[in-house]
Amino acid sequence: MEAAICNIVEAGDEVVVCANGYFGERMSEIVGRCGGRSVEVREEWGKVIEKEAVEEALSKSSAQVVAIVHGETSTGVLQPVGDIRRVADEYGALLLVDAVTSLGGCELDIDEFGIDVCYSASQKCLNCPPGLAPITVGERAMDKIRNRKTKVQSWYLDLSLIEKYWLENNRVYHHTAPILLVYALSEALRLLHEEGLEARWERHKRNSIALIGGIEALGLRMHPEEHRCPSLNAVSVPENVQDINVRRTLLEEFGITVSGGLGALKGKVWRIGLMGMNSTERNVILVLEALERALRKEGYPVKLGDGVSAAMEKLALGK
Repeated sequence: MEAAICNIVEAGDEVVVCANGYFGERMSEIVGRCGGRSVEVREEWGKVIEKEAVEEALSKSSAQVVAIVHGETSTGVLQPVGDIRRVADEYGALLLVDAVTSLGGCELDIDEFGIDVCYSASQKCLNCPPGLAPITVGERAMDKIRNRKTKVQSWYLDLSLIEKYWLENNRVYHHTAPILLVYALSEALRLLHEEGLEARWERHKRNSIALIGGIEALGLRMHPEEHRCPSLNAVSVPENVQDINVRRTLLEEFGITVSGGLGALKGKVWRIGLMGMNSTERNVILVLEALERALRKEGYPVKLGDGVSAAMEKLALGK
């Protein structure tokens, strides 16, 4: 995120930042730290950013960059980016996309979506150790970087220097790469290739649908009403149930880690990850059975087996 923004943004630049969750707000923070001015398009956490709001922000500013999160980790929303790209095109703006939670788990076609800068992380749907941040930068964005008026404020993250490091002729040393992590990423990508990208997208979608069916059968509701990210499933904590008590039971009695809410959603949602090789039918059934028992322990009225049965029906239909 920081590499993407600090290379594109110079002091005084306006950037339209779509903020409908924790990581959209972090983008805005980094724009400010680069000396830019964030023109925020705000939306309620759990809803998508509408293209009309982005168009209005662009029409009232000098922004030449639109920054948006594809899979918002804090809310479970999967943002459609096609309409945002078309609006950005009307104003000649670059499109910068956060794909930390979506890469490898949700449909993401950089070229088809017209994304100029896109970054992700190794530890989510790619199933690698944390420590690597894949990033891709299109030619339009590289032209902007090469023609900056000032140097990139971070030497280490300066993509114009890293570009020279990758040149076959006149290669200029920049850093010593974390070789073991690169080998891990190579192996993870080999596994993804063997499964097939479209097949992996479909597996994430199928297991998410099953989990949602089980959640709703327990009388719970998902936080995003629509546009849900299959790799990150946010469940609203019901009234009179203590968020931390349920998560503690899941961890201590079943060995399952479920994340709580961030920022505005702290204490209000459970964030259940079904990412990469952890997106399995077995894990869907396991977490639902454990959640049933944890809820009953808190006095929430659920009938054991209802969530599991509903999920199994969805899985049977999805095959």
